[in-house]
Amino acid sequence: MDITFKNVSYIYQQGSPFAHKALDDISFHIPTGKFVAIIGHTGSGKSTLLQHLNGLVRPSEGEVSIGDYRLTNDEKPDNLKKLRSKVGVVFQYPEHQLFEETVAKDIAFGPENFGVDKAAINERIQQILPAVGLGEELLERSPFDLSGGQMRRVAIAGVLATQPEVLVLDEPTAGLDPRGQKEIMEMFYNMHQEQGLTTVLVTHSMEDAVKYADHVLILNNGGKYMEGAPEDVFTRSDALQEVQLDVPEIVQFLTRFEERFGKRIPFHRQSIGELAEEMERLLGREKTR
Repeated sequence: MDITFKNVSYIYQQGSPFAHKALDDISFHIPTGKFVAIIGHTGSGKSTLLQHLNGLVRPSEGEVSIGDYRLTNDEKPDNLKKLRSKVGVVFQYPEHQLFEETVAKDIAFGPENFGVDKAAINERIQQILPAVGLGEELLERSPFDLSGGQMRRVAIAGVLATQPEVLVLDEPTAGLDPRGQKEIMEMFYNMHQEQGLTTVLVTHSMEDAVKYADHVLILNNGGKYMEGAPEDVFTRSDALQEVQLDVPEIVQFLTRFEERFGKRIPFHRQSIGELAEEMERLLGREKTR
């Protein structure tokens, strides 16, 4: 599903003395199947933007389109429930939203709420379990008897069981150790590729953004500060530092390499192995001259 924001502003408590503009005239377009990272400090508007994606809020000004669904201040989709079945949101610490007595019931809750029949739900559960790294032996256990990592995977499975076309990830690795962070992000990225999902990732991790995203959107004080391909955005170190954002480690490394050896290696999202080969070729040529 395509996502388009057209001149979107959102004002909390509009018309009151406590009015606060959380989004300010934001426009962007996310084509179907793209992986987009949204970055910005606390208060930049990230959470408010996410709430527009499944109709939790509607813009004070402007227009939001998600596929064929359109949201404006005075108009909402005829079937808002249907939109929400198409947009799966994984919030920070999703395991805090578990509440059923068994893992199976918790995973089934979302699709049941959207009217999916029991046979189809059971089939979906069987498909989702290996994708999220859970075994069938856990289905009849209480989710509260599981480890923290397993609980998070159960919560994620519940979102995926609705078979969303858009997957929204709000800091999905928060609180995990480095290994857990990598496993969760690889899981999401594999699903994104295999299912052709439109994926929106809100993250503070520049490393995740540069590794997984096709496109980056940076917010600052409720407005769109910068957007573009990761290789374009993350090489603009001065612009990033103006809004107190770090440059990804690989870009910092390439800058130091150029300062040390006087040779520039363009950043094009190469892997560590590819980068090592480029360095070896470049320095090897210098030694043979």
